[in-house]
Amino acid sequence: MFTGIIEGVGRIVALQPLGGDVRLSVAVGTLPFDAVQLGESIAVNGVCLTVIAFDASSFQADASTETLSLTTLGGLGEGALVNLERAMRPTDRLGGHLVSGHVDGVGRVLSVHGDARAQRWRFAAPAPLIRYIAKKGSICVDGVSLTVNEVDGEGFEVALIPHTVSHTAFSQTAVGDAVNLEIDLVARYVERLLGARAGGDAA
Repeated sequence: MFTGIIEGVGRIVALQPLGGDVRLSVAVGTLPFDAVQLGESIAVNGVCLTVIAFDASSFQADASTETLSLTTLGGLGEGALVNLERAMRPTDRLGGHLVSGHVDGVGRVLSVHGDARAQRWRFAAPAPLIRYIAKKGSICVDGVSLTVNEVDGEGFEVALIPHTVSHTAFSQTAVGDAVNLEIDLVARYVERLLGARAGGDAA
């Protein structure tokens, strides 16, 4: 599990095709990387990946065909900036919201405009995900926990404060770019419970 509070910005060093899958090499950049262990989870632009090898300044992780088809990872090029977060510990503060690292769909940046010192970002979202996005609710965009300001049938809008822009890969994200979206876990489980109740299943 993650919190959606980005710990560092890294960079894609290499993408190596391996039998249909891809092995990513990621330079950790500003991510605190002490005591990293083989097999631990790191969210890369909101995608939970398993560390299979590492050195003092980078790690490698495999992305399956499923991951490549449902996220933006397969479309990243060498040198692309990525948001990084190591898995939360039981003693950590939950500064954002509970994030699984399991991307629900790919959205796209529709517009960015200034709002005092902040920025208003509008994203298109796949139609099946819109129903789970609520005004003043939480959503994870490229691994970043954000509060939804507005939502309609096409997408949603959030506000990014200067700190968020300067400490994440949003500093290099442009209008038209694809982004990973993960809906709030609460919305997913509420629908499941309501669906089970409507179908007469045992709660």
